Amino acid sequence: MTLATGPAPPPVPAPDEDEAMDAYSRVVTRVAERLLPSVASLRVVTRVRGGRVPTGSGSGVAVTPDGFLLTSAHVVEHADAGSATFADGREVGFDVVGADRLSDLAVIRAEGGGLAPATLGDADRLRVGQLVCAIGNPLGFAGSVSAGVVSALGRSFAATGGRAARLVENVIQTDAALHPGNSGGALANSAAEVVGINTAVAGAGIGQGLGLAVPINATTRSIMAALMREGRVRRAYLGIAGGSRPLPPRAAAATGRDKGIEILSVVTGSPASGAGLRPEDIILEVDGVAIDDVGGLQRLMTGDRIGRPVSVAVFRDGRVRTLTARPTELNEDDLD
Repeated sequence: MTLATGPAPPPVPAPDEDEAMDAYSRVVTRVAERLLPSVASLRVVTRVRGGRVPTGSGSGVAVTPDGFLLTSAHVVEHADAGSATFADGREVGFDVVGADRLSDLAVIRAEGGGLAPATLGDADRLRVGQLVCAIGNPLGFAGSVSAGVVSALGRSFAATGGRAARLVENVIQTDAALHPGNSGGALANSAAEVVGINTAVAGAGIGQGLGLAVPINATTRSIMAALMREGRVRRAYLGIAGGSRPLPPRAAAATGRDKGIEILSVVTGSPASGAGLRPEDIILEVDGVAIDDVGGLQRLMTGDRIGRPVSVAVFRDGRVRTLTARPTELNEDDLD
């Protein structure tokens, strides 16, 4: 049997790899051109009697034309000044305005002003797989650019200050190459908006390709504003340690909730202790806001709750009880 055949279909054109690569390259090139003037190479020093002692290096991102730069707190740890070198070769001195080790963010101010501020974006709008570019000064190589994608969102890592510890939430994971010296530099989207401040390489020497960046969002903008205004971030302190846990069936039925924060320990003499909170209580609400994880509690512990009565609803002995705590200000010597 002979099958009738029509004209052969036209060949499917192969993807134009050169054109695709050019499009990718154009994006990265545009981001680099717009942000390189805003990213400085930092040399950090500590003033001592008789001179200055070098204590580290990193990167910083200009955020205002009159001299403010954003960087990582660990870059300027134990330091109070340094020098910033920009892509045009200009080198200026800077002073540390304030650092918040519990978010790993710091603000410095360069002498003279006249900076090219970067445009800040919103990391909460990022999507996994989105193109990002890292700009900084890895291993002392100033003005270095690498590109990759957002590998994951919603990561967290522990930041510490003294004996206090806190989770930095919604950290951005990227495979854009990061190395020592990138800390404090910019992580930018394809619109050249800074969406993160590069902070760490997970598993240095082993986990290459697992870079982390503190997100730029409403929370970190408020931290940056507080550092610029006051040189510090005020946080409320309850004095508990705990973790998220599913509610027992009876508690879930009584409250209509799935999860809460189980208190594992209460610091002696803390506001939580004074309020009568105790281990095995399950926190459901704080100040009328439902919470089900430690991150939610941290977000509520803002400076405006310091020293004022705050209601804490807990599930205890088969029923919901409401206690009143009066948070104090978190000091780095407190155990969070």
